[in-house]
Amino acid sequence: MTSVSAPARLAPPDRRPSIPGRRRPSRPTPRAVRTWLAFLLLAGPNVALLLVFVYRPLLQSFYYSTLQWNMGSPTARSVGLGNYVEWFQDPTTADVMVTTGVFTVATVGGSLVLGLGLALLLNRRLKGRGFARAVAFAPYVLSGVAVGMLWLFIFDPRYGLLSAGLRVIGLESPDWYTTSPWALVMIIVVYLWKNVGYVALIYLAGLQAVPLELKQAAALDGASSARTFRSIVLPLLAPTTFFLTVTTLLSSLQSFDIIQAMTKGGPLGSTTTLMYQIYEEGFVTGRAGYASAVATILFLLLLVVTVVQLRFVEKKVHYA
Repeated sequence: MTSVSAPARLAPPDRRPSIPGRRRPSRPTPRAVRTWLAFLLLAGPNVALLLVFVYRPLLQSFYYSTLQWNMGSPTARSVGLGNYVEWFQDPTTADVMVTTGVFTVATVGGSLVLGLGLALLLNRRLKGRGFARAVAFAPYVLSGVAVGMLWLFIFDPRYGLLSAGLRVIGLESPDWYTTSPWALVMIIVVYLWKNVGYVALIYLAGLQAVPLELKQAAALDGASSARTFRSIVLPLLAPTTFFLTVTTLLSSLQSFDIIQAMTKGGPLGSTTTLMYQIYEEGFVTGRAGYASAVATILFLLLLVVTVVQLRFVEKKVHYA
């Protein structure tokens, strides 16, 4: 009698409850790997340069601002927030901030108004328009020190070109170098002359982007040129104006070269801005820790101004 073997028992199915929301980790696809490698190849060097030459010095400046350290000294003493307290209690701080505010408002507002007017002029169909555009933009690419040295001869109260022109109409030239209000006016004029070409170039690009159909429709409706400019062109230039406001404001707050070449912060500190005070404290008096504290204050001021512009001003800008 033959025996029949029992059938093999099958393993029961896995009835363990699955955890909701949990997925098996998926391996990256070759395409994703190539994308990340391309990103690291292209953005990696830029990120490395930013970390080494921007963010690392910034963090070091924060650290130095808590030290009482003279330039070149091998030792330093921690003072915490002492440098900041000293800056806020310094009687010259108010004058520096007022000078910085006047210089910034005058240069930013003047650059926008004069740049827009120059752009409107250069946007017309005139002979030699290309050459005029190049001449208007040329001062922006020149060295600030060279521009300052050139204008020193123009503003010379005895032999300068400006004094000669004023004598022709019966006026005496003020002493631009040693008179407190006129020295700041001189710096503002030179800064506007150097940077108005940049603003005009950006505005010119914005003007050429305005649709011609809108202007023609406004003309058919009987709108004057001034009304067309006020109601159509200016609103369409709002993104350009916002961009120029941000860039010119940051540039004005960090202006140094023209002041150094023409007045060196004088007379009696009447042209000493916050940026120039950093240079004086760090490289003239040698107080590197105090200069780092002033630089940190300037950085925070730039950060606040930029955030306010991006948070509140940009809301009123319509991108069409």
